[in-house]
Amino acid sequence: MVTESTLVRARAGDGEAFRELTEPYRRELQLHCYRILGSVQDAEDTVQETLLAAWRGLGGFQGRASVRAWLYRIATNRCLNALRDKGRRPQPEHPARPPLDVPEPTHRSEPTWFEPYPDALLEDLPDTAPGPEARYETREALALAFVAGLQRLSPRQRAVLVLRDVLGFRAAEVADLLDSSGVSVNSALQRARTALDGRLPARDRAPLPRSPRERELVGRFVDAMENSDVDRLIALLTDAAWLTMPPEPLEYQGHAAIARFYRTRPWWDGQALRLVPTRANAQPAFGCYLRDRHSPIAHAYGLVVLTLEDDRISAITRFGDNSLFPLFGLSRTLRD
Repeated sequence: MVTESTLVRARAGDGEAFRELTEPYRRELQLHCYRILGSVQDAEDTVQETLLAAWRGLGGFQGRASVRAWLYRIATNRCLNALRDKGRRPQPEHPARPPLDVPEPTHRSEPTWFEPYPDALLEDLPDTAPGPEARYETREALALAFVAGLQRLSPRQRAVLVLRDVLGFRAAEVADLLDSSGVSVNSALQRARTALDGRLPARDRAPLPRSPRERELVGRFVDAMENSDVDRLIALLTDAAWLTMPPEPLEYQGHAAIARFYRTRPWWDGQALRLVPTRANAQPAFGCYLRDRHSPIAHAYGLVVLTLEDDRISAITRFGDNSLFPLFGLSRTLRD
């Protein structure tokens, strides 16, 4: 509970009082920014900017809203500014990449860029119950499919949906946070819900995190991958399972398409693959390593996140950016 004396001391330039005022919300603000921006590092940068803006603008905080709502206002608008600036900047010209040596996908989507979120960062997250109008539980609103779906919405739709359906702010509160009208907020929310709902997997179908059911299924996946056994891997998938590799626009659905992908261009490329467990977005994940043919070293080869449904895997999502490894406590190389 923030006391009036803490606020007075913070306004007077007391850094310790300011940290007492804002630190309880720092981790949840980072998660909020991640949902909108899709990047852990961008989210952390935005939180830093939010706290700096709050420090500089503390004199103008009148206390009509809570400190939490005031910080969410700053953070949300910083996220929208970042997305707007990114859209305005000319995109760098890259040399054309050679086409990937892969079979024809089931579907070609628009390239969507986002990153997985390390579960280790959730350990310090305060147990704050969402507001009365939230539609999603915390775990559900962190799932990889949910974050991926958000990135396909317009920036404003993302912000409105997260504030309303994840955090449970009321429409009038969101309108105030975004300097908008209730009509505009409700319109953006309805469009966002329509676009997002069809992209999400069925609710409450995944085994509980770290439960025996989850461990058994994940263990069979690791065994199949490390032994390059495509048949055993396919047997673990739901009939409508997806294989995606964001931001690549290639998507493979179903047993036949995914089996064809692995047999045509296996991820392991004839080298032994090693998987090291971690967790991302409250889901099982792995750092993948390829064993060097000429030395007892395995090199980072992307992160894989699994989406589970009952006793099967409904999605395999691979991220090829090895710079993400340190965020998950994973090294770039392993010694056999």
